Amino acid sequence: GHQLVFAAFLLTQILDGILTYIGVSAFGVGAEGNPILAWLMTSYGEVIALAGAKITAACCGVALYVLAVDRLLAVLTLVYIGAALVPWTLVLL
Repeated sequence: GHQLVFAAFLLTQILDGILTYIGVSAFGVGAEGNPILAWLMTSYGEVIALAGAKITAACCGVALYVLAVDRLLAVLTLVYIGAALVPWTLVLL
């Protein structure tokens, strides 16, 4: 239960980071829908911005995991799949 939800959350973060990097490399920073992340990429570079964003998300996930907030972590995982992984996959295909 707990470990599976947590692993799924971390996997979505990793996949989102990879897909975002590929998408931004192919289409430019303008392809990133999050204006804050796009600004960070422009200011600090794609790798640093994405690493920072994914590490921050992973730390939040760890906090929720430690607090055993499985339902919220599961919902966030589904949100990332729908809002980040699916759109990038469609753009890259």
